[in-house]
Amino acid sequence: MQPISQDTGEIRRLPFALFDPNSNPSKKFIMRTRIQSIRKKANRKAFLGILCTSILAAIPANLFADELQRVSQLNEPPAITKSVVRTVRMLVEQAHILHPKFNDEVSAHGFEIFLKNIDPMKSYFLASDIEEFKPYEMKLDDLLKANNIQFAYSAYKRYLERLEQVMPIIHQQIDTQHDFKVAETIAADAKEIGYAKDLKEITDRWRKTIKLSILSMRSDGKTEDEIKEALHKRYRTLYNMKSQTDVDELLELYLTSLTNALDPHTTYMAPQEQEDFTVHLKLELKGIGATLRPDDGATVVETLVPGGAADLDGRIKIGDQIVAVAQDDGSSPIETQDMKLKDVVKMIRGEAGTRVKLHVKTKAGGDVQIYEITRALIKLEDSAARSEIIEDGTKLDGTPYKIGYINLPSFYLDMDGAKSGKANFRSTTADMKSILKNFRESKVDVVVLDLSRNGGGSLPESVSTTGLFIDQGSVVQVKSPDGKVESLDDEERGVSWDGPLVVKISQMSASASEIFAGAIQDYGRGIIVGDPKTHGKGTVQTLMDLAPYMFGPNSKKSYGALKLTIQQFYLPDGRSTQLEGVSSDVVLPSITAKLDISESDLDYPLPVDKVPARPHKNYRMVDSAMKIMLQQAADQRIAKSSEFEKLLSKIDAYVKQKDDKTYSLKESDFLARRKELNSEKEEDDQVEAKAERNKIYNPSFYNQEVINVARDYVDALKLTNKLIAK
Repeated sequence: MQPISQDTGEIRRLPFALFDPNSNPSKKFIMRTRIQSIRKKANRKAFLGILCTSILAAIPANLFADELQRVSQLNEPPAITKSVVRTVRMLVEQAHILHPKFNDEVSAHGFEIFLKNIDPMKSYFLASDIEEFKPYEMKLDDLLKANNIQFAYSAYKRYLERLEQVMPIIHQQIDTQHDFKVAETIAADAKEIGYAKDLKEITDRWRKTIKLSILSMRSDGKTEDEIKEALHKRYRTLYNMKSQTDVDELLELYLTSLTNALDPHTTYMAPQEQEDFTVHLKLELKGIGATLRPDDGATVVETLVPGGAADLDGRIKIGDQIVAVAQDDGSSPIETQDMKLKDVVKMIRGEAGTRVKLHVKTKAGGDVQIYEITRALIKLEDSAARSEIIEDGTKLDGTPYKIGYINLPSFYLDMDGAKSGKANFRSTTADMKSILKNFRESKVDVVVLDLSRNGGGSLPESVSTTGLFIDQGSVVQVKSPDGKVESLDDEERGVSWDGPLVVKISQMSASASEIFAGAIQDYGRGIIVGDPKTHGKGTVQTLMDLAPYMFGPNSKKSYGALKLTIQQFYLPDGRSTQLEGVSSDVVLPSITAKLDISESDLDYPLPVDKVPARPHKNYRMVDSAMKIMLQQAADQRIAKSSEFEKLLSKIDAYVKQKDDKTYSLKESDFLARRKELNSEKEEDDQVEAKAERNKIYNPSFYNQEVINVARDYVDALKLTNKLIAK
């Protein structure tokens, strides 16, 4: 399977069908009526699926679209594109929270974003190309109103031409003997440079880029032959991927560039992106249970989903190449060499119970093997709530503290199951209830809920999950395009856990996770520990399937979806998490706090504002004096910790390097800098932490300090006689 990253939020499927608004006046009236319906229903929590966008994007997998043409094969977009563009523009202008109009300012911003998305490091386009594009800078809005995206094709085809010109230069530079003693630098940020004047300047930029890559790989201990092989493969893979860009991918890239000029979370999703979006929320997919990656034209198995069909079969191994795929209908196998990854995924995925034949070149070598595997329903358990009980330290009675640790990467909901009345449909709330029941029976002293990698998810689930810790009341306030503010409340009496609660956050905690953490903080129900603040995303999106708007309610074909910002949310106290996030009660040092990944680092975020507070209970399980005491105790331990001392040194070096405008390409200087801190590696370790992601609780020195704070919190509550909420 193609890897699925943390998705961008959660879905609302709007329960009405719309028609093409430009076909006749009566249908325009229908459209206006339906848009008004959106604004009214958006505030009702019974209306499933309000979407809270996270900070990371899902990876497309084309599951149901017809064979798509490549952009390189066309001079103009397919005819259906006009209808998609018209529908997206109409929905944005009528249903976005700001009621925006596509004007010259939006055109200029979209123009900038589009070119940056195509060529982010200014490594391919020439200054003359940009000058040729310049007349369109203020005209993209006018072209959009005419349903015309010809500029996208012209610009991208020029990019492909430059790609053809530059690739031989790149491979030549990889094989060149470079002088690593000369003192020269390369810009660390593309914002600091302009576009190259000619191919000579492009060649020099790539000379420096390749030198930097070689230095980096040398410092990692790779030999010259290994470096050359890896770099050649890297750029051949890049070329294959970019040259195979299809019409849906370009449409998504272009329309999203324009909608991102309004806010970072309004995007157009092509059909394949839309499908993977729903896969993540349901935490299940149908296939063999393997993630794949492209590698120099080949398709390589990257991971196996535990308990998936391939894992249970046992023959396919990580590192194996899938060289051909055949269905069980007797058709001939289709070779995968140089095939787009999403097309390989499309052939392998299928309904549970059906079979697929994989022609596999094993990592161990030997003849190609043919494995017939029966597809199955695969649960994406690594994205679900998982828990374990940790024993740590010693209480006054001589027994260890029992900490119930929950790792929650997202707020998920099987919306199809919920709408159809399916028994025991998958949801965060149901899974959390089960976990907390086990914690109660095991008599844990404190619950630690880890939201440090939770980028968002279902807003209704964040509300109902909060309700497991509070006994009724406002969880989040939502403001709609008409300015009205409504509270989404926990209306279910009782709680699943009334004891001490610690919420671990980071700057990667976004959207729905900020709603949960902010509500816990406003209610005085627990303490927040981690980075100084969360991500700072305080907007609500909905996913609008385009097909009913284009061709009526019975349309079977997918034309993608619009993820649209329709609301802003606020905590019970009236403060917004937009840009500002939720602040920690106890702050611990980390590199993630220094990364430029917050909402305020994105282009054109919506501004922050406030609404009146809602009356709500204060459980008084935390107060300012307790926060000060907990922070001081943590600071004292951190000051004595050699691990935190090293981390603080790395943070200082990272910040210094991040502020540098250039990298040295002189080997001695580069290695000295790398020795101080390999910032790229540190960022990867801190953000990706692949090994840690597979664990419920990682016993690192940082997490140990979170546990220490949790123990201190239990003791503090005992001292103040607040161990059980009154």
